[in-house]
This record gives sequence, C-alpha cells and structure tokens, in this order.
Amino acid sequence: MAKGKQTTVFFCQECGYESSKWLGQCPGCKQWNTFVEESVRQSSTPKMGGGKASFSRAESSKPVRLREIESGDEERFTTHIEELDRVLGGGIVKGSLVLVGGDPGIGKSTLLLQVCQRMAEDRREMLYISGEESLQQIKLRAERLGQFSDSLSLLCETNLDAVEEAIKKTAPSVVIIDSIQTMYREEVSSAPGSVSQVREVTGRLLQIAKGLNVCIFLVGHVTKEGTVAGPRVLEHMVDTVLYFEGDRYASYRILRSVKNRFGSTNEIGVFEMRPEGLVEVKNPSEFMLSGRPEGANGSVVAASSQGTRPIMLEIQALVCRTNFGFPKRQATGTDFNRINLLMAVLEKRIQMQIGDCDAYVNVAGGIRVQEPAIDLGIVMAIASSFKNRPIREDVVVFGEVGLSGEVRAVSMAKERVKEAEKLGFSTVILPESNRAACQEGCRITLVGVRNVQEAIEII
Repeated sequence: MAKGKQTTVFFCQECGYESSKWLGQCPGCKQWNTFVEESVRQSSTPKMGGGKASFSRAESSKPVRLREIESGDEERFTTHIEELDRVLGGGIVKGSLVLVGGDPGIGKSTLLLQVCQRMAEDRREMLYISGEESLQQIKLRAERLGQFSDSLSLLCETNLDAVEEAIKKTAPSVVIIDSIQTMYREEVSSAPGSVSQVREVTGRLLQIAKGLNVCIFLVGHVTKEGTVAGPRVLEHMVDTVLYFEGDRYASYRILRSVKNRFGSTNEIGVFEMRPEGLVEVKNPSEFMLSGRPEGANGSVVAASSQGTRPIMLEIQALVCRTNFGFPKRQATGTDFNRINLLMAVLEKRIQMQIGDCDAYVNVAGGIRVQEPAIDLGIVMAIASSFKNRPIREDVVVFGEVGLSGEVRAVSMAKERVKEAEKLGFSTVILPESNRAACQEGCRITLVGVRNVQEAIEII
C-alpha cells in the first residue's frame, strides 16, 4: 500500500490555522509570527469515489430517525471535589475528553493527582500517565498530598501506542495524560509538541475515550512565547475545556470552564494553594473581601455573577492629577477599554473633570471579571477616589452603565442580593428595573437607581 506523498505546510502555533505558505499574521487568531513549517504525509486513499473501505463504511453508517433514539441522562460520577464537580457540570461524564489548560506551575498536575486520590476511595481504577516526570517524582508529590489507595496506577510513557495498550490492559475509569505536548505518534514525522503531533494524538485519544467509555483528562501547557502548541488548537476536538487562572506566585487559583458539552460554560471553582495541595474555597466572596481597608476612598464592593454563583468583589480605584501631558490609565482584573468608556461617561454626563487625571482600577483578589454588571461599581470607585469621599462599608452596588449614563438591569439580581444579605451588608444599590423583583423576602435596604447621577448623589 502506498504511503502517500510528503508535503510541507505551515501551522499557526496559537490556533492551528493551516496554510500552504508562510504568513506574517495568522488570519485565524490575528497573531504575528506564529507560523511554523512542518512536514505532513498525504494519504493515497481517495477521499470520495470507489474503494472497498469507503463503500463498506458508507454501508455501516445509516441515518437514524430522531424519535428512534433513546434519550437519557448521561452517566456521571463524582470526583469528591465540589468545586471541580461544579465546573464540570455535576461530575465526570463517562467517555468524555477533558482538557485542563493553564500556565506551567499553576497547579494542573496537583489538582488531577488529588482527583486520583479522592476517586480512589470509591475503588475506581485510575491511570496516571506522565511524559514529564519520573515515577519517583510523582511519588514525592503524592506523599505530600497524603495517603493513596492501591487503585491508582502510574506510567511514564510518551509513545501513544504504548499508552493505548496500557489503557486497554488496565481498563481504568479515568485516565490522566500529563501532558499532551509530550505525547507522539510514530506515524507523524514532526516533533512532539508540534501542532501536527498534538492534533493527531488528541484525535486518537478521542477515539479511545468514546470507544472504551473512559474519561480522559488532558493537561495542556500555555507559554507566553508560543513555542509550544497551545490548548486552543484542541478546543474544537474535546468535550470540555477548563482553564486555570491566577498568579502562580499567589495562593489563589480559579478554575474556569470555557467549553462544556455537558454543563454550563460560566462556572468557576476557587482553590487555595497550600503545602498539602489545592484546598477548596467554600465561600469565595468572603475570601475575595478579606483584608479590605476600612474608611478608604476609592473602594467599593460590587456583586458579580460567575455562572450560577454570585461573588462579592472589592473594586479599588485611584484617581490623581497627572504630572505629564498625557494621562495614564491602567486596569487590573477588568477590561482596559471599558475603564476608558466609563470615565468618558462620568466626564460627559456628570461633568466630572477627570480627563486630565491618571486612573488606576483594580479588582482585588486576583480574579478577572468581564461582566458588565460591575460597571456601576467601577464608576462609584472612580467617583469616590476623585472626590476623596469614602463609600460606606455596608453598601453593595451592581448594574450595567450605558453611554447615556443610564443604569441597566442585569441577570440574577435576586441571587446577588441574597449573597450580600448573607455576608452582612445592609444596603444594595441596584438598577431600578431590578428592584421590584428582589424585594420579596428581602431584609436589607434596596435602593433603585435609574442613572449614574442618582447613584452618586445617594452615596
């Protein structure tokens, strides 16, 4: 059988875009200088037309009527880590392929090793395959996490054929591949970690997961230099994509779901890194507000929503006159362009002269929020710092701010109010259109505002 013709193509290391020639800017992700040259072998088998293999496959695949398909809930089993189960949509689904991405050293391998530790209590067979660490290194990390049962098996291997044989022989419930960039197939001529190898290996692991009905976790590294193919190449192939966020030098870690075929894509899990491993943060609102200064201007608590979970965040702002001709603006934890937009609203609609001021806005706690519901909190923090007047510590604000200075309604307003009440706040400033729906059963003061001017006057 002919092996096929070998050709050269160019792949984008960021998104996997394929081109027959080198391009300075990727048309897919708009990144510069990300194309690398790789050799691929084209199959000599015709894609359409004659051929026994093509004919037999067409015969075996037959359309099925929708009413003939038996529906039922997907079978799940818990990891005994509530934060992870929430992000996954209620637990692990059999036959699913889950990608866990994040910067090196942020805690991906630690979390998955803890999953093996917890699930081994249910006497489920676990297989941890590492292509980066030796068995002794994994043993040292496991001893730091605690006791493990005999249900966990370890394998140090990078050849996918050997990995497939080990999975078939042990028949585990969960397989962990750490990491996907170290695995390779002998049929692919490019080096491990290249776009071709990562894509081919993931495609084969997808067939193994569906065929053997086993859940496979893939660990994917992301580097700022772009020298390794990022997990974004694989997002369209896997069932679930989880990203670890947070500063690797800080204690907090945020696990966010950006794609999930079996649950919500807006859920987050909050963990704290300790010497004994990752510890769940049951009350992230209290965790984010710890260490909040008392009586300081430019600080306000805003109610955000991450999936089905409301979280109270402290928004800090520092506004001062610039010493140069061009004012400096800086945003940490939120969108920089959104800050400029809200400052323009304050200057145009409230006549607040902040056009010649430096402005620094920070979402305390290290979490990154893109939700428009924190607009009113950002506006209040900037106004408080500019006027040098502190906002009461028992006040929570939320609402979306429009270009006309109006405060628009947001979703999950009642859940935000309940979270503020549970944490001991006495007053919530919210959009007027949300106030009526939140009054039932509420024991704290609700103040509805229609525009930014009303909110500033009340505070």
